[in-house]
Amino acid sequence: MTSKILLVDDEPNILLSLQFLMKRAGYQVTTACDGEMALRQVAAEQPDLMLLDINMPKLNGYDVCERIRANAAWQTIRIVLLTAKGREVEKEKGLALGADDYITKPFSNQELIDKVQALLSQQR
Repeated sequence: MTSKILLVDDEPNILLSLQFLMKRAGYQVTTACDGEMALRQVAAEQPDLMLLDINMPKLNGYDVCERIRANAAWQTIRIVLLTAKGREVEKEKGLALGADDYITKPFSNQELIDKVQALLSQQR
C-alpha cells in the first residue's frame, strides 16, 4: 500500500516542488496551504505523514501539530516540521509539541526523502 503524505505550506512554489519530490519517491500526495485546511485534510483523509511548515496563515504549524497530537484518532500520523525557523529553541518547541522530526530550510532533497522513509518504516 502506498503511504499518504500531506504537504502543508503557504508558499505555492515550495508545495509544488515538495509534491514533485514526494510523488517521484512513490508516495500518494495531498496538499494544504494553511493550518485550517491542513486539519480538514487530516480529518477527511488521514495521512501517514505530514510535512508541515510553521509560519502559515490562520493556524501555524505548532498549533496544527498540537491539535493533531491532542486527537487520539490521529496519534499514528508522523509529523515533520519543515521550516525556515532554525533556532534550537524553536526546534525544541516543535518536538515538545509532538513533532517526530524538525528540518530547516533549505534542506537536501535526499535527506528529506531518507527521513520520510525512516519515519514511515517505523509505522509498519
